[in-house]
Amino acid sequence: MWERKEIKIKAKEKLKNNYWIAVIVCFILAICTGEFGTSTSAIWKDRYAIDPNYITNITNKIEQQPKNENMQIEEKDNDFTQYTIIDRNLSNIQKKVIDIVISNIDNATKPQKYIVRIYDAIEALLNNKYLLSIWIFFGAIIGFLFTVFIADPLIVGGRMFFLKSRERKDVKVKEIIRVFEKSNWKSIVRTMFLRNIYNALWYLTIIGGVIKTYEYRMIPFILAENPTIDSKEAFKISKQLMNNNKWKTFILDLSFLGWNILSVLTVGIVGILYLNPYSTATNTELYIKLRDNSKANINGDIQLPVND
Repeated sequence: MWERKEIKIKAKEKLKNNYWIAVIVCFILAICTGEFGTSTSAIWKDRYAIDPNYITNITNKIEQQPKNENMQIEEKDNDFTQYTIIDRNLSNIQKKVIDIVISNIDNATKPQKYIVRIYDAIEALLNNKYLLSIWIFFGAIIGFLFTVFIADPLIVGGRMFFLKSRERKDVKVKEIIRVFEKSNWKSIVRTMFLRNIYNALWYLTIIGGVIKTYEYRMIPFILAENPTIDSKEAFKISKQLMNNNKWKTFILDLSFLGWNILSVLTVGIVGILYLNPYSTATNTELYIKLRDNSKANINGDIQLPVND
């Protein structure tokens, strides 16, 4: 058993070991992976990613206007999609809260955004916008490859840093690039790619996607402690660790909602300087707690990674 308050107190204590280095590590992850949506929403989060016709529609709208009026069009019609009517009926605070939710959903279902971009490319092609179609398509492919081969391994590297940081006070930022060692990288890429694919497919059922996201929650930590672990084994261990812990972990995530709102209201400053390292340290302590609890009750056919 574990208590939310206990986990968060322990996280604060451990975070003191390498606080400023942790801030830097989380900032790097935010920029390179989009993991912390409320801190870098302007870089990674596109509200209209869920509208497959956005790029084609906005291009058509601009082309229909005189060139000297483009600036006015951009100001007046920035919210021309179906969400304009909804936005007009919401307060600024309500819009901020919606942005937080959408940002977190974007992070959880990130691979799906590249599928949407490919749909954009096809739509542009059907509208005889050949050059636009090519740019969108190659942009989607490059983004997808970057996520698979760079961003996702960096997420595991971040977990490596936090696992080491809780034990020592001299951990360096370069800890996060250990994932790119040849012996580690291939296995990490394969397992994280499978996690993203499974998440994307499960999100087609909506509820199943949420459940599976929590079931796969500990995979980056498992890879951080044992980078060469077999993918099937990593999924199996994560599932066991999260068994009967999904709801409590969901409540743990909700406990950060106030900090997320404050991060948005401060244009990400609170997220960068406090929330991101604090929440990651909390998840690290949760993993350690679940791992240690499972060692006492583990089935003989599963080998949990051991922190060195």
